[in-house]
Amino acid sequence: MPTHLSRHTARRLRLLPTALGVVAVHLTFVTAAAQVSPEYLSPLVAKLAAGDRAFGVSTYDLSLENARSLARSDLDYVYVDMEHGPMDFASLQAFLLGLTDRAAVAEHGSVAQQVTPLARLAPYGRESPEWAVKQALDIGVMGLIFPAIETAEQARRAVQSMRYPQRRDAPYPEPRGLRGSGPGAAAWFWGLSTGDYVRHADTWPLNPAGDLVALMMIESTEAVRNVDAIAAVPGVSGFYLGPSDLSNSLGLPRDDPRVEAAIQTVVDACLARGIACGITASAADMPRRIAQGFTILGGGRAGGGLPAAVDAAVSAGRAVPK
Repeated sequence: MPTHLSRHTARRLRLLPTALGVVAVHLTFVTAAAQVSPEYLSPLVAKLAAGDRAFGVSTYDLSLENARSLARSDLDYVYVDMEHGPMDFASLQAFLLGLTDRAAVAEHGSVAQQVTPLARLAPYGRESPEWAVKQALDIGVMGLIFPAIETAEQARRAVQSMRYPQRRDAPYPEPRGLRGSGPGAAAWFWGLSTGDYVRHADTWPLNPAGDLVALMMIESTEAVRNVDAIAAVPGVSGFYLGPSDLSNSLGLPRDDPRVEAAIQTVVDACLARGIACGITASAADMPRRIAQGFTILGGGRAGGGLPAAVDAAVSAGRAVPK
């Protein structure tokens, strides 16, 4: 064997223990990384997955100024109300871009949103939601609130509209996804490749690594009657209570004790199934709602920043001991 090859071989042998050490450290790191919880891009999902409460607001104001103000707030989520406000997807997209805080991205070294953007859609459970779901998700929202869900089948259809059809070897194939493929704008907004976006864009907690939430509004007598079956639908992330519509459906004043009894029935179903339960509450009402078991807590409506009453409600909720 030529001398220079012998020296080269000897050098490789001398480096072998070091190389094996690097490989061992790398494998240890990979194994440890595989055992930790997913790094969520949605602070709402991150809070719920950790068993914490999440606080947020609703808004009709899709101005850049409102978006910038909310992006720098101490909120976990904001939902754009397109049930009682216009279904204006162009304005919604501009609002989402306004929530993107480049300074926060640079500071934290992560593309994760600082405030999770959600939308409440106009179609009721008895209507077909697929077209509106597709529009909102393809823009980049990280979760949807579905009004007037009354049956398990309506909830299943809502979840299906949010999910892509799963691969044959996918661990969570059901409910079968109906969402069409067009992730370009959403992937750009999330700061991901299209492949990574598709992996993240699934409903939590059905997919433990998902960053989308599917919240069903419970706001009628029939919904309360079917609440256990609705809660059992795979892919339902939680409920959001609509007390005013619920009291109207029950034919009772909002302050009637039977309305509160119906609300407690909904909370009990959430606790039994281990899903989130949301409601809007004032500063005075926050401690009671948290004691009931609510984990998604809205402080009210924001516009041009946080009104004093909304800020007080969120602060009161955060002050409740865990």
